[in-house]
Amino acid sequence: MTGPRKANRGPNAAQANRRALVAAALEVFAEGGIDAPLSAVAKRAGVGQGSLYRHFPDRISLALAAFEDNVTELEVIAADPTCVLDDLLKAITDQAVNSVVFIDIVTTAAADPRLEVVVERVKATLTGTLREAHRTGAVRESVTVDDVMLAVGMVAALVGKMPPADRALTAERAWAVLRRAILP
Repeated sequence: MTGPRKANRGPNAAQANRRALVAAALEVFAEGGIDAPLSAVAKRAGVGQGSLYRHFPDRISLALAAFEDNVTELEVIAADPTCVLDDLLKAITDQAVNSVVFIDIVTTAAADPRLEVVVERVKATLTGTLREAHRTGAVRESVTVDDVMLAVGMVAALVGKMPPADRALTAERAWAVLRRAILP
């Protein structure tokens, strides 16, 4: 015997299930990487795999939903007229410290065109602040958005190999080295 069956909460549960799946995906991806088993996401969310696949037909769909808030946060920061490149890099670094998976997605963007949209959104957040950093002389004129994305990827890769307790300090040290390369 398998125990008492859960009551079907019907269509009203759909939004709650979706929110639970997104929250669980953030945790599971942070712990096990983008290739973590989707069954672990469903289990952590307290739903069946059928619910998972009704909301998210594949891993990329789930990752995009899970990390939408990260991209939106960067867009909000970049839209602030007082934002400078360091502000944006700090936010990206904080995201990497909390979950290297998002930064891995943004800096590698596999061959899935849906991920390329996320990459372009992140690059767009960097474009204005980098242009202003060039204008003020805060960075070398030769530094491009692609250079910054490469640096972000390098920091994220390094941070991802560290135990969570060491990630913030490691990121700080890595940026200190990289800043020497991009400063005028």
